[in-house]
Amino acid sequence: MPVVRDLRVLLRLRDFRNLLAVRLLSQAADGVYQVALATYVVFSPEKQASPAAIASAMAVLLLPYSVIGPFAGVLLDRWRRRQVFLYGNLLRAVLACVTGLLIVAHVPDWLFYASALSVTAVNRFVLAGLAASLPRVVGPDQLVTANALSPTAGTLAATAGGGLAFLVRLLASGSNALVVLLGALLYLAAALMSLRLAIGLLGPDHPPGHTHPSVAEGIALTVRGMTEGLRHLAERREAAQALAAMTMMRFCYGALTVMLLTLCRYSWSDNESDGLALLGIAVGVSGAGFFTAAVITPWLVGRLGTRGWITACSAGAAVLVPALGLFFAPGPMLAAAFVLGLATQGAKISTDTVVQSQVDDEFRGRVFSVYDVLFNVAFVGAAAVASLMLPADGQSVVLIMSVSVVYAVTAALLRRQGRCFT
Repeated sequence: MPVVRDLRVLLRLRDFRNLLAVRLLSQAADGVYQVALATYVVFSPEKQASPAAIASAMAVLLLPYSVIGPFAGVLLDRWRRRQVFLYGNLLRAVLACVTGLLIVAHVPDWLFYASALSVTAVNRFVLAGLAASLPRVVGPDQLVTANALSPTAGTLAATAGGGLAFLVRLLASGSNALVVLLGALLYLAAALMSLRLAIGLLGPDHPPGHTHPSVAEGIALTVRGMTEGLRHLAERREAAQALAAMTMMRFCYGALTVMLLTLCRYSWSDNESDGLALLGIAVGVSGAGFFTAAVITPWLVGRLGTRGWITACSAGAAVLVPALGLFFAPGPMLAAAFVLGLATQGAKISTDTVVQSQVDDEFRGRVFSVYDVLFNVAFVGAAAVASLMLPADGQSVVLIMSVSVVYAVTAALLRRQGRCFT
């Protein structure tokens, strides 16, 4: 198969393999940490998490990215990205240990969230840096395949990390603190793996005499840099359209995620353990969709173009989400989780490729930070909308049909915007 051949070519590239290893370890740690947070907030017996409470937790954890994201982009375009991976993961390892101690101490929720925010804030720098670094370790003609393998492998690593967290929590009698410490160990491993990359390999390239900006200069550079990045993106019509479509699909994914959490917690199980087990299965099935997208996307992009494949992903979700979700039963909903995993990741691979290929290297950090901001605002906005629409048991026909309409409108607008992306 051409896809298998292309993957073999990529994996022969030492620097690509090392960057991929950093991503896998880092995102596996993210998966462990996120499951620990989710189980602590949603599935702890002492907490009665309503859809509104779930949405509030997501807002606390994700909305600050809207502030941090732009700073990440401006600084990533000035800092050595390899050093970001090294020190960022070391810092997250320490902060994750702090979170574990706070869970054991049963501190007030606001202090727990403050610690969790510190870990996830650093995550913005690492993930944006990974995306911006990829074109430095592969050729332009390898970007589609690299985007199919690298981010998807990272998502699968996060899924595997989440599965490992479920297992550790089961064996350790529900110890969220121990799960968080496992995440800290994986962050440490990611930091050590980054040492295999040369300091200057991943860029950005600085002119002679360059010095790092101070904090005050960084704030000013953020404002100016975001303006420049948005102007640069506006001049790349196809990249802007792909980002807009991906944002709408992310909104849909966020709304359905809140629904799934609520169904697992209150509709499909009588206790927290059974609900958590169902959620773990759903995460695994969605991960299988991500993997399938990684395998088929390069082939389909070659035939449909990136716009055509994003359109197909959105249109397919518009049809299949209500067809499967309106049963409000575990079996069909798990099938829907697979479809959404495939559609979301297939569209994301294509969007990443469009942005990387059309945005100049000196702007990539800023543009991918904009990408992150849109991702998180869309997800949190969807969670807020879902919390208003969902009943206590999570079964809402109106929500499913509304999500289907958004998918359909996204596909229709892409269809009307003309020929495929390059």
